[in-house]
Amino acid sequence: MIKAQCAGFLNTPPLWEKIQFDIQQFEFPSLELHPFHPKSIPPNIRLGHQIEYVFKQLVEYSEAYKVVLYNLPIRQEERTLGEIDYLLKDKKSDKLIHVELTYKFYIINPETSEPIPRLIGPNKRDTFFAKMEKIKNKQFPLLHSEEGSKALYVHNINHLKIEHQCCFKAQLFQPFSSRAVNIGTLNKNCLAGYWLRFDDLNKPEFANAQFYMPTKSEWVIKPHDQVAWKSHFEIMIDIDLRLLKENAPMIWLKNANTELEKLFVVWW
Repeated sequence: MIKAQCAGFLNTPPLWEKIQFDIQQFEFPSLELHPFHPKSIPPNIRLGHQIEYVFKQLVEYSEAYKVVLYNLPIRQEERTLGEIDYLLKDKKSDKLIHVELTYKFYIINPETSEPIPRLIGPNKRDTFFAKMEKIKNKQFPLLHSEEGSKALYVHNINHLKIEHQCCFKAQLFQPFSSRAVNIGTLNKNCLAGYWLRFDDLNKPEFANAQFYMPTKSEWVIKPHDQVAWKSHFEIMIDIDLRLLKENAPMIWLKNANTELEKLFVVWW
């Protein structure tokens, strides 16, 4: 599973390339995973933390960077103001790069008034616009605050000699009823599947399909056939239980006419 997560992470494109929104996208080095043997990841941690371990191992495996700092907390007395995700040193140039890591699953919702692009989390608890603003206006400046510069000084690092970048990878899900959406200047290769509501899935066109509800750790990976598929009736029961808790599940869809597809079923 860990190696599949690593492959899924590498194969997920960045949400944009070069500089957009005044944020430089981190260009992940090309890697060949065949000889790579990842270390185990602590069990029972949320997906975001799993991705942090994946990123760190892959960056170290690339040999292009040295991980100087990882998850360094910035504190003001007893209060934690935030963390520095990664401070990397480019081994060729000796340049120090502060990398904020983000891996998101967003649905494209034309019904929202969110600034373009209209990307929101499947449970409507986060938005791309808010995350992008937080990175730019809070997480990057944190290193240059009094507390941030002091925390770096302890490690003999000058906060003025750091370049800020963001490794922002995402899987985007467009409305099932509309298979052509405009995402502006964002990376169209991030389009990974579709989203729909419970009533939309409960239609005759899906009756003969097979379904699988991946664990959250499997959300990153490409759908494959080596899973325990369920019938439409069985999966609708599982989905209903999730939706009652306002928890939008991802499902894999398999039918005779298409390749395996990823779907989110939303509760709202």
